[in-house]
Amino acid sequence: MSETHGPGDRDDGDLGGAGAAGMTWAGPTTFARRPLTRDLSGVDIAVVGVPFDNATTNRPGARFGPRAIREMSTLSGEYPDGLWPWEVDLFATHRVVDYADVAFAPGYTDQMLENVERAAGDVIDAGASVLGLGGDHLVAYPLLRAAAERFGPLSLIHLDAHSDTWDVGDELNHGTMFLRAAREGVVDPTTSAQIGMRTPNESHGFNVIHADEMFRLGIDATVDRIREVVGGRAAYLTVDIDFLDPAYAPGTGTPVVGGPTTWQARQILFGLRGLDVVGADLVEVAPAYDPSGQITALAGATLAHDELHLLAEARDRRR
Repeated sequence: MSETHGPGDRDDGDLGGAGAAGMTWAGPTTFARRPLTRDLSGVDIAVVGVPFDNATTNRPGARFGPRAIREMSTLSGEYPDGLWPWEVDLFATHRVVDYADVAFAPGYTDQMLENVERAAGDVIDAGASVLGLGGDHLVAYPLLRAAAERFGPLSLIHLDAHSDTWDVGDELNHGTMFLRAAREGVVDPTTSAQIGMRTPNESHGFNVIHADEMFRLGIDATVDRIREVVGGRAAYLTVDIDFLDPAYAPGTGTPVVGGPTTWQARQILFGLRGLDVVGADLVEVAPAYDPSGQITALAGATLAHDELHLLAEARDRRR
């Protein structure tokens, strides 16, 4: 009796779901269905999850962010021609893998910091770029440290509702780490841009474009300002999902009204093409607070996918 195969079935032994690529509700939960591996041979970009939220100052839950982003990335990564409106299929031109999550003992912040910095350093030393998935925003700190160790002091491009530069002594949480990074020389505030802030903050030397100014300037002028500040320096791109207005990203720990739409956020990211982005992250997706069919995780997955393109194009230029 002959065996009957359905459309899309593959007999190549790929249990990862090549035959189910058209079924967004099935298959492995890796970022955009990329291979799950710690083998970095020939890898261009590794997606690294950091399921940590011990450093939140309001609502916890971002530890579930990497899993939720990966789940919704089956939508951002479902089309064989690539993510609209990028001109190329990134996965046909670059080898992107899911490096899985960094492990650490729950409740041990110092262990998370150490393990993430080491894992990110291993990826960079192997010749690949890192896209981090948080987790609360503190996870950007060890990712930044690993990149700065190899590229030198970095220009920070920071999309957020909060500046994360609270000056509260030695306290280390998701609202203090960028001031610490500046004081340690990991980032250079004078060549860094923080965009979308709509909470009280001191600039501490960072170039801050508050949300009201961003709307007054418009997207193109905002992008021009970022490019002017950063120039040709090595840059780290960090995107807190609460950069978006809560209408577009309710599933986050510290939402603030008055932010941009998802379209406006993507337009800013598109405008960063040509900058030397050496590392990136997408953080603060807390799916438990999302009542709208995972809209926040979908926004996070799409913006993270945009960041992949920026990392890939910057790699090509450095080559």
